[in-house]
Amino acid sequence: MLTREQKESMLDQVLEIMTAIAYDEPVERVPAPNESKPEKVKMLTIKECTELIEGLSEHTVRKLVAQNKLKYIRTGEGVRGKILINKADLMKYFQNCA
Repeated sequence: MLTREQKESMLDQVLEIMTAIAYDEPVERVPAPNESKPEKVKMLTIKECTELIEGLSEHTVRKLVAQNKLKYIRTGEGVRGKILINKADLMKYFQNCA
């Protein structure tokens, strides 16, 4: 439930946006009071994954990718494209395995 001050603050923000739109002024996005900044995404190559986790081999990382146990993106075209894995997803996977 929002407090009266929060409601008034939101109403003021909406009025500012509507005024800016009416006069074709640029609108600056204002984060909500409880909204935090999004975390930066860190993508790792297969080799970087093996350097991050001791005992992990490139072969194992490739198998996990092939089995869709790790989310990944492939840069470039075709099967020769570099595989990138989200660091947070990699760490989460191995924390769940322990």
